[in-house]
Amino acid sequence: MAENSTRWLEIARRYRTYIMLEKRLSANTVESYMRDLREFMHFVLRMWDVPPRKVESQMIERYMARLYDLGREKSSQARALSGLKSFFNYLLLTDAIENSPVEFVEAPKFGRRLPDVLSTGEIDRILATIDRTTTKGLRDSAMLELLYSCGLRVSELTSLRVGDLFFGEGYIRVIGKGDKQRLVPVSDVAREKVHAYLDRRTGSRSGEETLFLNNRGKRLSRVMVFTIIKQAVLRAGIDKQVSPHTFRHSFATHLLEGGASIRQVQEMLGHENISTTEIYTHLDRERLRETVERCLPMR
Repeated sequence: MAENSTRWLEIARRYRTYIMLEKRLSANTVESYMRDLREFMHFVLRMWDVPPRKVESQMIERYMARLYDLGREKSSQARALSGLKSFFNYLLLTDAIENSPVEFVEAPKFGRRLPDVLSTGEIDRILATIDRTTTKGLRDSAMLELLYSCGLRVSELTSLRVGDLFFGEGYIRVIGKGDKQRLVPVSDVAREKVHAYLDRRTGSRSGEETLFLNNRGKRLSRVMVFTIIKQAVLRAGIDKQVSPHTFRHSFATHLLEGGASIRQVQEMLGHENISTTEIYTHLDRERLRETVERCLPMR
């Protein structure tokens, strides 16, 4: 068992380097994949004591059945299987195996949950609760305006730099997943709010510096963005579970409702695969069905 355990650990270390440097996955995703891989490794070693190249499909199926028996959420099961696919694809790439044992293992079936969406009126109510007479208020107002009107992920928002603002051309540069860049149009309102914040903000004006700073002049954290939104939603009296991603969902939905194509929304959101964007068409159809049921007489 010691020999096979050593082999697993050696390959796992190389795989970690691969997904960090070659695939350029986020630190959170890397840790999630490695945690799932370690759990699978211990299961295989305990049950069969074989190295990675000897893993067979039925072993993976047994492992997935174990996750089910443990009461894991279907989303957690699907994530674990996705991580195993990535690992064995790496072994294929490095010629360690000839066929992936994950290829014909079915992922757990579960329906996609439609994301919560804020109306434009609700977004206005949230923004209206912010006191723009203070530097903090100017920051929060500009931040939430960009979050919604540009459809940003919270990590994209907190990593924005002053040098990413191309207001003369009407765009901002966004660094998305995998360090992929995209240009996103920015509204006049967002530009005005950002300018108002920068005029009052203390600190240097280096073109490479972070745009949104905390009261110590450091980069604003993701947790702080969540807290700012939670407080504003409470003040607005909105009874919904609202996160930074809710603003992104709302942005995409409002674009589609306004006549934008699914391809345009995909480009704005920075989705690599259009199937990720298509959830918003499902949401749009659901709202259409609800409107028809509410407005048309029953027969």
